Amino acid sequence: MPIEIAKAKPVIIPDSNPADPAYLKIRDLIYRISGIYHSEEKLYLLIGRCARRMVMLGVATASEYLEHLTTRGNRDAELRLLLNEITIGETYMFRHPAQLDALRTVILPQILQMKGLISLKRLRFWCAGCSTGEEPHTLAMFLLEEKDKLLAGWTWDILATDLNDNSLETARAGIYGEYALRNTSDVLRRKYFKDVGDKKLQANDLLKAQIRFDRLNLRDDSKMLFQKGMDIIFCCNVLIYFDLASKRRVVQHFYANLLPGGYLFMGHAESLFQVDDSFRLVHFSGTAAYSKPTAAQAGGVKK
Repeated sequence: MPIEIAKAKPVIIPDSNPADPAYLKIRDLIYRISGIYHSEEKLYLLIGRCARRMVMLGVATASEYLEHLTTRGNRDAELRLLLNEITIGETYMFRHPAQLDALRTVILPQILQMKGLISLKRLRFWCAGCSTGEEPHTLAMFLLEEKDKLLAGWTWDILATDLNDNSLETARAGIYGEYALRNTSDVLRRKYFKDVGDKKLQANDLLKAQIRFDRLNLRDDSKMLFQKGMDIIFCCNVLIYFDLASKRRVVQHFYANLLPGGYLFMGHAESLFQVDDSFRLVHFSGTAAYSKPTAAQAGGVKK
């Protein structure tokens, strides 16, 4: 009896014609869900991300893939997987040392003085769009190094959120290679990481315990309304993917969620110019941040 050799399945090559109106519908769907907007000149990036998912599904046309995102039974799961492809970020620890210097020398002393008056010795930090976790791990190391000095007698919470499931999985595992750790000193590596082989280090239990990771869509108003009482918000190099309307919506939530006297940090190339004028722009050595005025400061502005 002859042995039948299984034939390899033909490789599906997705149609990547940018003129296909289905891609525009996918773009608009992504925008409505996440606030991420692909302009005409950036549409090729979205098409490339769609192509990866289309290959996985064995889908040849954008119209058929649009069905997977809108009418098929797997639409919610597939939309989440596409968002994972779109929101891939790349970062490293201690990327913005000037921000940490501003925290140490000016911002935290101000906040500690204000909150100390009401005997509330707890701080709340939020890393919005934390990607694979380098930023919150950096913040956690910074705070732990200050716990017996500037922050003696104080406690804190660090909330780190992102839309990308894969990034959050990496962040929770806390395993990083040399690229992510290249600005991290040997002293901090020995103190807060353990060797897991393959030239990689993993955040130890002490460092991991400082951070709570959660999936959050910055366009989800219902969830954004419940992030109240923040002292410091980091949202660096995230809103550059949003159009003006979406930026305004997210920044309004940040303003509402910050305590008076709290600060918002953004990326060096980002600005709230023509986005929101509720914040006060504050310049520091090598960086800048946006402060939510206290009642006294707001009153002074009105005068």
